[in-house]
Amino acid sequence: MAGRFLLEIRRGTQSALLVIREADRPSSPLDISVAADCLEVRRSRGSCEATALPAGVRLAPASCRALSHLPGDGLHLRLRLCRPPPSADLSSTLRESLKPQKNYVFYCQSCGDIIVEDRKFLRVLPLPSENWSALVEEWCCHPNPFARSTLHPQHDDCFLGDTFFLLNSQDESHVPESPMCSSETGPYASQSDSDLKSKENTRVTCKRCKRTLGETVSSDTIKYYVTEVIIQPSERSFSTSPRSQFLQSMVAQCLVELSSAKSTFRFTVEGDDGKIYILIWLLNSDTLLVESFGSSSSHSVFTLFGDIFMDSSGPVGTWNAVKVLYQPCIKSRNKELPF
Repeated sequence: MAGRFLLEIRRGTQSALLVIREADRPSSPLDISVAADCLEVRRSRGSCEATALPAGVRLAPASCRALSHLPGDGLHLRLRLCRPPPSADLSSTLRESLKPQKNYVFYCQSCGDIIVEDRKFLRVLPLPSENWSALVEEWCCHPNPFARSTLHPQHDDCFLGDTFFLLNSQDESHVPESPMCSSETGPYASQSDSDLKSKENTRVTCKRCKRTLGETVSSDTIKYYVTEVIIQPSERSFSTSPRSQFLQSMVAQCLVELSSAKSTFRFTVEGDDGKIYILIWLLNSDTLLVESFGSSSSHSVFTLFGDIFMDSSGPVGTWNAVKVLYQPCIKSRNKELPF
C-alpha cells in the first residue's frame, strides 16, 4: 500500500473526490473504511494504515460511490461531505500586501540577497491593463494623446502591474546588476520585436546568484517580476521557500486576480524572450486539497506536490488550490491552436 491519499473538495459544494495512491493495481484485496473524520485502509495480510482528517473536513461514509482504479494513479472514489468546508480567499495578492507608509525589504527569491533595503512608499498605485495602449484608438477620434506619455515612478512610488512592479532606482544602494540602464522601453506595454532584440541589454540580475530579476525600462526605472522577488515588511525576518512552492503560489494568485478583474479564464505563459511556453485554462479557484504523505517507504509513489511541503505540514497537509487545464508549447508545437 502506498500509504498516501488525496482528497479534492470543491468549496461551496458537498462533493469530494478521494484518491488512494497506488501506482499498480493492488495484488491483494483492500478494505477501505471511511469514517466521518478519518480514512483507514487494510490489506488482506493484516497491515492497516489510518489517517485522521483535518478539522473542518467531515465525510458522509454512506455516500461512497463510483470506485475505480486508474493505472499509475490509484483508486478513485466519489463521496459527499457532511458539511462544506469554510470559504477561503485566494486573492491575497501583491496589491493587497504592499501598503503605503510602511517599510519593506525586497529579496531575491532564489538566494535571499537583499535587492531593496528598508524602502517606505508614499504611493502604491496599480497600473492600467498591459495592453491598454492598443485600445486607445477605440476611445479617441483624434491621434493618440498618450503616444508620448510614460508612467515612471518617483523615488517614493511603487507601481503595480499584473505580473510585475516598477520602482525608481535612483539613490538605491542595493540596485542589482544591469548591463545597460539607459534603454528607453515602454513602461509596461507589450514588447515589440525591436524590444526583444535588446532584451539582453536591459536585464536586471541578482548580484549574488546572477538570476534574472527583471529589466530596466528607463535610466531610473526598474521592472521587477513578481516570480523572482520576495517582499516582506522590514520587521519580519527573511525565510526561504522552495522555488516550486513559491512559483505555484504566485501563478495561482495571478490567475485568480486576472480572472476576477477581467472575466477571462484562458491565459498564456510567456518567457522574458517573448515566447509562449504554456497555455492555461483556469477551471476553478475554490478547491481545497487534503493530502496524506504516508510512510517514508512510499515516497517513490506519485504525490501531487512532491515532498516540498512535508517538513512544515506533517503527515497530512491542507491547501487551497486552483484547478487548471494546460497545454505545453514546446518547440512551437500547438502554436496555431485557437486558444
